[in-house]
Amino acid sequence: MSAAGAEAVADAPVLSVAIRRKVYGAGGSEPVEAVHDLAFSLNRAEITCLIGPSGAGKTTTLRILLGLDPDYDGSVTPDPAQAGISMVFQEPRLLPWRTVEQNVRLALPRPERGRDLDALFASLGLTPWRGRFPGALSLGMARRVALARALALQPRILVLDEPFVSLDDAAAAALRAIVVETVERAGVSVLMVTHNVAEAIEIADRLILLSPRPASLTATVPLALPRGQRDRAWADATRRDLAIRYPGVIAA
Repeated sequence: MSAAGAEAVADAPVLSVAIRRKVYGAGGSEPVEAVHDLAFSLNRAEITCLIGPSGAGKTTTLRILLGLDPDYDGSVTPDPAQAGISMVFQEPRLLPWRTVEQNVRLALPRPERGRDLDALFASLGLTPWRGRFPGALSLGMARRVALARALALQPRILVLDEPFVSLDDAAAAALRAIVVETVERAGVSVLMVTHNVAEAIEIADRLILLSPRPASLTATVPLALPRGQRDRAWADATRRDLAIRYPGVIAA
């Protein structure tokens, strides 16, 4: 492959989503259109935040791009089963009768369950907790375990659904830093669903703004200023500008 060809492959989206229409109860007396003409892509080593009003169709969109809901008109490329996607849900979903280490290793294919995970546990500050059970963990630590479980699969794409909700500021900041470090170190692409606009402005490379239901693309907003240069004044000004430009999506 030529250098130009290799560069084009490197710059190609790692995932492209094009949902022309998703309807619940199609053919029934009260069909509900959840998504309409929504298209976006994910790029390598970027953090993309998906933002929209409650009930807009964010969860439906996630189910489609994860391959959990094939009943829609459109496409996801590559097929979700081949895209290398790992998911972190709002709730940690840990097995209470398994240790932290066992919960992480159970996500791996059986032949890989003996793999060395020392570096992964150390990067998430979980080394002292490997033998503990979920009942001994705070919510913040449990969410670290859920993140470790997803990262153990060495994904190309990490999908996060409100991953920091209900955490105190310190715990949320620590997890955000881990996500950013993972992107920068491993080149993972992140799609994060959040209602926290300030959080998105802090860490995202791009914002995808959704309309009220049925979800459609309101805007794609790049955040070109490097993360390390984003201070409080810049973040506040960015949010005010978004609230003016997209009042149906971003609250003032």
